[in-house]
Amino acid sequence: MKNRIIFVCVHNAGRSQMAKAFFNNLISTKLNWYAESAGTEPSEKLNPIVVEALNELSIDISTEKPRALNFNTLTSTDRLISMGCNIQQNCPINLRKAIEDWELEDPHDQDIRKVREIRDIIKIKVENLIQELSITN
Repeated sequence: MKNRIIFVCVHNAGRSQMAKAFFNNLISTKLNWYAESAGTEPSEKLNPIVVEALNELSIDISTEKPRALNFNTLTSTDRLISMGCNIQQNCPINLRKAIEDWELEDPHDQDIRKVREIRDIIKIKVENLIQELSITN
């Protein structure tokens, strides 16, 4: 069984979707991990500028849908990373897991230039995370 990491933000329409996409695209088949994403108050659709920014790197998330963070997701994950949205306060249950917070800017209402900056920061953070997992695996 694979270890699961979940990237969480409020709307699950931007940052957490990018992190999940990068992780699942970059992770080696040798590492026993996969990523999911969720939001404490999910949007109805993805941020179209985020979709465009990932398309520039040949990553297609256009069929993804924001989804809600729930009890089963939280209790069955091995690692939880917040995108900088203070999910502890907005969480549907009392978390007993450690939350790593990446403190990223929200791409909502940002232009493509700013979304690219956020995207590139997320990519670096995910690459560092994968490197860490490969050392400890």
